[in-house]
Amino acid sequence: MSRNPDDMSFQTKAAHFVANALARGLISLALALPYKNRVPIFGWVMAHLVGPLAGYRGRAKAHIAFIFPKKSPLDCKALATACLNNTGRTLIENYSARAFLDRLKGVPISGAGLGPMEEAAKAGRPVILVTGHFGNYEAVRAALVGRGYHVGGLYRDMSNPYFNAHYVRTMKAFGGPVFAQGRKGTAGFVRHLKSGGQLVLLFDQHVFAAPVLDFLGKPARTAVSAAELARRYDALLIPFYGIRQADGVTFDCVMEAPIPHGTPVEMTQAMNDSISARIRSHPDQWFWVARRWRPDSP
Repeated sequence: MSRNPDDMSFQTKAAHFVANALARGLISLALALPYKNRVPIFGWVMAHLVGPLAGYRGRAKAHIAFIFPKKSPLDCKALATACLNNTGRTLIENYSARAFLDRLKGVPISGAGLGPMEEAAKAGRPVILVTGHFGNYEAVRAALVGRGYHVGGLYRDMSNPYFNAHYVRTMKAFGGPVFAQGRKGTAGFVRHLKSGGQLVLLFDQHVFAAPVLDFLGKPARTAVSAAELARRYDALLIPFYGIRQADGVTFDCVMEAPIPHGTPVEMTQAMNDSISARIRSHPDQWFWVARRWRPDSP
């Protein structure tokens, strides 16, 4: 589907316009609330209103049952609801960019990856930070920005161009350059990397024609581009996670040890193993709505 409104049918354009208007209205209402209230309220709205009405909870339940066949239907529903709650919280946190950056400034970053990244930055060596749609994937980036790093990112345009336009602005508000997937965006991404910068890549989405690798014990097509870029530009490849804590608004920011360079498939499988372990530890924090396991035909 084209992401340019001018290339869409009137019906598709109208549907996207209405959906965006509703989403922006909800976001604007939430942003008018104090931060401590807006995050749990928006999580509830996504979990109990938007998610079920949009069919997201049903899709998440099906994916959860696929990976955890021993879970009861009630347990799958509860986990899907928790997943949507985290999704809503993440969305409004990212729209609260300044407040979110202030809250993450000075937050400790644990794990074996921060030291190597600091050394790489001093040496002018590029770093690729890889994660997935887990917890809040912007938490560690915000913590690094608070330490003075200029962390960029590569994103995939959303199918709704009206919503995509303002969501991209929220990503830019975190301070680092962001690049859209595609020839122009990738060129800017590579320039930033070659200059010794730090860049974030989310890798837990299905990519047609990508190699089939293990993901949560099931075969899933996974792009090896992050590993290829790391090898090509001698960049560190570091998995990282912003794990939501029990209070629902704070995070354990973790940067794991860099993945050793090997073949792109070996490195990418190590990335899959890393996030799979995190998902199994905190299954409510992964975005089960995504069509991670898909047939080969679009």
